[in-house]
Formats: sequence, C-alpha cells, structure tokens
Amino acid sequence: MALSLHRFDSPLGPLHLAGDAHGRLRALDFSRTRLDRGLAERCGAPACVETGEPHPAAPALARYFAGELDALEAIELDAGGSGLDGDVWAALREIPAGRVVSYGELARRIGRTDPRAAREVGAANARNPIAIVVPCHRVVGKDGSLKGYVWGLPRKRWLLAHERARRDDAAPQLPGL
Repeated sequence: MALSLHRFDSPLGPLHLAGDAHGRLRALDFSRTRLDRGLAERCGAPACVETGEPHPAAPALARYFAGELDALEAIELDAGGSGLDGDVWAALREIPAGRVVSYGELARRIGRTDPRAAREVGAANARNPIAIVVPCHRVVGKDGSLKGYVWGLPRKRWLLAHERARRDDAAPQLPGL
C-alpha cells in the first residue's frame, strides 16, 4: 500500500497526515514518529511518499480550527480498526462537536455493559490513529474530569475549550475548562 504524507500547521502545532490513493485519511498525528509506528503496526510497512501538496482533509481541518466545528464530519477516512477498536472509533465519530461523554457511556453506546468496559474503551481511545477527526478528546471521566490523552492533556483541554464542550447530560461546564 502506498500512502502520501502531508503536513498541516494547526494552532496546536504541526499535524502529520497520511492518506491513501483514494484520498482517505489513514492517520493524523502530532508526532511523525508515532504516525509512522502506528501505520507500521496497522498496515505493515507502507510505502510513504512525502508531498508538498495539501491532503484533501486540509480545507476541513482549516475550517474546524476557524470555528466551523462540524467541518470534520465530511472527512473521508479509513482508520483500519477492527473489533473493539473499530467499534470505539466509529462511536467516537458519533459524538457531536461541543459534547463529551464518559468512557462508561461510550462503552454502553457500543453495547458493552460490564463496568470494566470503560477501561477497554480507554485503551482503544489511546490506539486511535486519527487525532481530532476521530474525536477521542471528547471522552472524559465519569465525574467530568479530563483523563489521559495520548497527545497531551493541554491539547485535549484546548480542543474542548475550542468546541465549548459540555456533557451530554447538559452539565454547564467541565472542570478545568
């Protein structure tokens, strides 16, 4: 599989994007090293070609950072997840911008009723290969606290503040924002 590599300068720092021949986003990361490692784990060792051209997702990313929060919904992607990862990543895309859910609630949304499933959902979030577009930043602790974020809690806090996020149960504000 051949992938094209792109760079997008965001308010949170440079983003590295990998896209396939069909223009689908396959990975998006703040770290090129992490992006390469994740692609190798999910896709083998894909041939990656750096390009100076913007990825088709770039205009939507620019609109998102400019305040058009639903712009990310139009981005075509293929995260390559299966099983629990695929279920979690698909469910993450269902969380609207400006809303957050708990890890336990996300587990229930994908049909997991065991209380320990929240940990499994957290682990799947940590394996998310497409930052921001697959919005794992919209998942918080059951008390509304910001839990781990593979790209750093300051970025998670910034993204939630940018989206003016609040809980689906209409709590007025999240702690720390």
